[in-house]
Amino acid sequence: MYQYYLDKTTPHTTYRWIGTLVIAAIYCLRVYSVQGFYIVSYGLGIYLLNLLIGFLSPLVDPELEISDGPLLPTKGSDEFKPFIRRLPEFKFWYSMTKAFCIAFVMTFFSLFDVPVFWPILLCYWIVLFVLTMRRQIAHMIKYKYIPLNIGKQKYTGKKASTSGSSLCGD
Repeated sequence: MYQYYLDKTTPHTTYRWIGTLVIAAIYCLRVYSVQGFYIVSYGLGIYLLNLLIGFLSPLVDPELEISDGPLLPTKGSDEFKPFIRRLPEFKFWYSMTKAFCIAFVMTFFSLFDVPVFWPILLCYWIVLFVLTMRRQIAHMIKYKYIPLNIGKQKYTGKKASTSGSSLCGD
């Protein structure tokens, strides 16, 4: 029954992500209202960063292994090969939503409310995020891939040449 409804949500990408944003907002409101559970939020942030790296990474890393499957083109003369993610969008969304739900449930148990100085955790997470994303972006630039699809690409056809030659003879 659960899998049935999960499968029905697959084509509705926008609504799935809106639902996840609502769940994330509810979690943030909960943490703000109880003024605690910062260690849970920090763990959630590290997990989400790990998911993001998987989402932005290719299935086969050109630095690590050579396989018989599709690889990223590294030269302009290479044949086009589609970008295949290590973590597909649906699994990224599903794992992210589950993580927020689990973290939300954890905020109801005082066992997980470890007293910490949250600004230190926030600064450490920001430094970790910046360093990780800088490395990921350098990898994207080195191997010339963009993991995001922005709309459907359209074929425009060849442009008409403007040369003075004509096919008609005198």
